[in-house]
Parts: sequence; C-alpha cells; structure tokens
Amino acid sequence: QVQLVESGGGLVQAGGSLRLSCAASGRTLSSTIMGWFRQAPGKEREFVGAISWSGGYTFYADSVKVRFTISRDSAKNTVFLRMNSLKPEDTAVYYCAAGSRLFTDPTRYDYWGQGTQVTVSS
Repeated sequence: QVQLVESGGGLVQAGGSLRLSCAASGRTLSSTIMGWFRQAPGKEREFVGAISWSGGYTFYADSVKVRFTISRDSAKNTVFLRMNSLKPEDTAVYYCAAGSRLFTDPTRYDYWGQGTQVTVSS
C-alpha cells in the first residue's frame, strides 16, 4: 500500500506560479513512478507529467512542457509539481498517483491522493 497526500493548491492569477507537493508513505517507493494528473469540471482526468522515483527521469504532457517541472526529495518521500506561467485553462483538481511504470493512462496507476484544487484567474 502507498498513501499519497497532496498539498499546495490555491487561487493564483494568470502568469503566476504554484508548487504542489505529494507526500508518499507506505511500501518501498524505489521502483515507483509518480505521476501528476489533473481534472477540470466536465473533463476527463488528464496526464500532466511523471517522474521515476529512483532515477529522477521525468516526462511531461506537451501542454505543460517548459512551464511545469516535477522533482522529488527522496529523503522526505515527497514529489513536487512546480507550475509557472499559469493559465486559466490550467484550472483543475490536481492529483498525484503512484504506479509501477510510466503511463499516461490514469487507469494504469494503482494509488491516488485526494487531490488539491488549483484555480487560475484571468
């Protein structure tokens, strides 16, 4: 079992920045892929990016590449999503998830956090 808790969401103006955190606990995470997803009202859950826990390899959706950065602090078992140059279309509930391989399909992830709301005003 892996428990995930997101934090750091909030209201920000367009062009601003936020950093989301995902604290992980439970079984050994060394072979885990940590993914970030988002879901806007009325839309499907969308892949944002992911990081490999052991090697720090990252992969991003084209829509957020350059603007968003995923990192991890292994000592604190925490993954971060740094979001810069935010746009109103980035408004969504953001989730972190844990899986065994890097997939963009949310159904391939085994564990999920509760989500944190990000609202970007124009």
